[in-house]
Amino acid sequence: MATGVKEKEKERVDTELLDDEFEQDEDTQENKFLTFVLGNEEYGIEIRYVTEIIGIQHVTCVPDLPEFVKGVINLRGKVIPVMDVRLRFHMQERKYDDRTCIIVINISDQPVGLIVDQVSEVLDIQKSEIEPPPKVKKDSSSLFVQGMGKVGDQVKILLNADKILYGVEEALKSAGA
Repeated sequence: MATGVKEKEKERVDTELLDDEFEQDEDTQENKFLTFVLGNEEYGIEIRYVTEIIGIQHVTCVPDLPEFVKGVINLRGKVIPVMDVRLRFHMQERKYDDRTCIIVINISDQPVGLIVDQVSEVLDIQKSEIEPPPKVKKDSSSLFVQGMGKVGDQVKILLNADKILYGVEEALKSAGA
């Protein structure tokens, strides 16, 4: 009988440790942003959405998708749509080079690759250092901005991952991808 109680106690302690580790993982991701470059500006996306960063690879074109969705890639047996963030923001298209990479993010169990000019670093930006985006004009690119992160004398444009993906899932479904 005492052995059964000890096993249950050990199981409870192991579960609590796992819960504590999970909470610590979430805490370590809070206020952290993966920064990347598009043109002359630096952008950031919350690290909690980032699954991995991979080099640019062959993209299979899928017909009838928005211009900014370049197609899909096969990432370890999983087909993932990829979008060129430059095109999503109505910036001029640019030829991919050895610094171009794909940031794989996961939003609501939907992995998506974001093609960016280059990845910079992971920054810790406290909430007190983030201001709301300027309300100059309601154009489509400002819809994607979560806030403006102040880092030293620079400003990083912090993106709302959910809003970047808005419309991508619907487009993929309608194209049969």
